[in-house]
Amino acid sequence: MSAPSSSPSSSPPPSASALHGLRFAFGTLTVLPVRVSRWDRGAARAGMLCAPLAGLVTGVAAAGAGLLLLFLGAAPLLAAVATAAVPAALTRGLHLDGLADTADGLGSGKPAEDALRIMKQSDIGPFGVITLLFVLLAQVAALTQAYAGSWARGALAAVVSATAARLALTLAARRGVPAARPEGLGAAVAGVVPAPGALGAVLAVTLAAGAAGAGLGTGTALLSAGAVLASLAAAELLLRHCTRRFGGVTGDVFGGLAETAATCALVVLSLA
Repeated sequence: MSAPSSSPSSSPPPSASALHGLRFAFGTLTVLPVRVSRWDRGAARAGMLCAPLAGLVTGVAAAGAGLLLLFLGAAPLLAAVATAAVPAALTRGLHLDGLADTADGLGSGKPAEDALRIMKQSDIGPFGVITLLFVLLAQVAALTQAYAGSWARGALAAVVSATAARLALTLAARRGVPAARPEGLGAAVAGVVPAPGALGAVLAVTLAAGAAGAGLGTGTALLSAGAVLASLAAAELLLRHCTRRFGGVTGDVFGGLAETAATCALVVLSLA
């Protein structure tokens, strides 16, 4: 992968950069049939800034599945299961797999090199299985509680949590966060997002979440915005721990951050 030229004359126009960013975000973070035409650092930077948009689409699809089942007469529990299943399907389970691998690496207690080798193995160890079990149970329980409140609360929880999960990836790709390996998706996106861009994305998503919740009252608006910030705080704690343990981030760590953020946001939103 060659570095893009810094010459102004060779820089793509903003519209082209945005298009490549959208392609990168949807092509790497979803299974939607989007062809990624550029893999350079510029496309990665634009792609990670667009990651919350991929989360928004994922969340809308997840909410749609849950609402459809509710409309057909299903109980909130079944709607919650469907809502939790859609993001997993739209990522081929990569984020959940990353969460499990990260848990195995952290739980091994081994030095960074050995832990990274454990994370690359195709099987899932006991730490990964236990983590997946409790995370999915927490997600389904929180969504069930939200849907039991009203269909609108359940849909809001699905959309906000999925968007916040991808926003956590934008923050994790900020400058100053190193890659643990010289190859892989983690290395491709590590350190590509400038701090102002990351902060701008946080502000935009937080305000949008608050606005979305405003239709259900001021309390829900504040809770929605708070859920985004709480999810980012939880993901940041995990990011710092992984950076200390592994020496940086990997694709698996990014998956673990997304699932951590989504779960935290759902738990907060279930308290409405």
